[in-house]
Amino acid sequence: MPTSPPQLGGPAFWHAETGGPPVLRPGLEGDTTADVCIVGAGFTGLWSAYYLTQAAPGLRVLVVEKDFAGFGASGRNGGWLTGGFAWRHERYLETGDAAGVRAMVRAMAGTVDEVIRVAGAEGIDARICRTAELLVATNPAQLARARAELDHRRAWGEDRLHLIGAAEARARVAVPGALGALVLDGVARVQPALLVRGLARAVEARGVRIVEGTPATAIAPGIVTTPRGRIRAPLILRATEGFTAGLPGHRRDWLPLNSAQIVTEPLPPAVWAAIGWQGYELLGDMAHGYCYGQRTDDGRIVLGARGVPYRMGSRLDTAGRPDARTVAGLVARLHRHFPAARGARIAHAWCGVLGVPRDWCATVGFDAATGIGWAGGYVGVGVSTANLAGRTMADLMLGRDSDLTRLPWVNRRPRRWEPEPLRWLAVRGLYAALRVADRMEDRGQGGTAALARAAMRIAGR
Repeated sequence: MPTSPPQLGGPAFWHAETGGPPVLRPGLEGDTTADVCIVGAGFTGLWSAYYLTQAAPGLRVLVVEKDFAGFGASGRNGGWLTGGFAWRHERYLETGDAAGVRAMVRAMAGTVDEVIRVAGAEGIDARICRTAELLVATNPAQLARARAELDHRRAWGEDRLHLIGAAEARARVAVPGALGALVLDGVARVQPALLVRGLARAVEARGVRIVEGTPATAIAPGIVTTPRGRIRAPLILRATEGFTAGLPGHRRDWLPLNSAQIVTEPLPPAVWAAIGWQGYELLGDMAHGYCYGQRTDDGRIVLGARGVPYRMGSRLDTAGRPDARTVAGLVARLHRHFPAARGARIAHAWCGVLGVPRDWCATVGFDAATGIGWAGGYVGVGVSTANLAGRTMADLMLGRDSDLTRLPWVNRRPRRWEPEPLRWLAVRGLYAALRVADRMEDRGQGGTAALARAAMRIAGR
């Protein structure tokens, strides 16, 4: 266990290592107007503002943020810029065809280079490191799942994937018991707080106005209401992701799913010699209740996983504070995968929410009749997906017919989540079943695939 209690809650480590949360920009001061009002200054809102002003430089864009730019998942995530396709490909056949789904796979993969291109052009130093994603299998069931995942994703045109054996996996990162790993090439590690703050500065330089400390309390055609005044705009974008359930009329649209992370103190060279990880790969595992991690520039391990997955009534966490049981579980996972780091102090722990639609698949859309657009439901891969969403939203809001606006995630409207307590039971039951399946697999027991599939069907995944 850590030698001293970690700092719980408050800003994510990413903000803390840059000196803490930024000083708030001025809030809204009375009623105002804009050509476009964007609610939410995370990656989705800021990328949308960036590409809107790139396409139409004279557009008056106002971004409304209840806290500070990057307060939510954009500043609390694991720093994975993957361009990966994390949803069920078949779901998008409901609004497209197989060729369209493959086009979406290609477009998603292209987000890695696009984010890096913009960061370079705008002088954003987000500590970007090109690398690979490594999903380690530590028992035969996980290895079989990795092989099946490889075949499935290749069938849908994902050509950046390959499987490596035990020796190569352990040579890259010495995870005990590794039997192999699924590798996704062409990804990058980022410092998300630096990326989102830099993007905010970049859009301001293009004339976008960002008001902070200004929560939107209602969104209606042509009007965004806040306690500090009303904004009248013919075009409105709801870019609230995991916080969407707090808006009137949207409580059952996207479920706020919780994820938590810990970060160690910088590890000494002897520990890194035992672990390896010289390629700074994004590291996860093939467990049902998977984890995700990265090695930072200054030699820390950041590790995340699900904690309390969902709170009754779509309640949010308190200032990013994870519960002690969640932190203990993350420390146990850290020690299991990296036993050489057992003596390391846990320097920080935090949590946050991400948006989950009923079918667990991301969407982006625009209703021309109301002038209201939306984007989100990324289910954990928002660092890259939000960039594609921003480019797509710019085309949709400007009335452009493009390859992006024809992708099958555009204007999908999955059904809403059930009333409570049904959605609480479904999500909590799903993760309880997945934990049981993981324990069975670790003991070499069969039957886990059927258990996991049944749980996912119940939860709609």
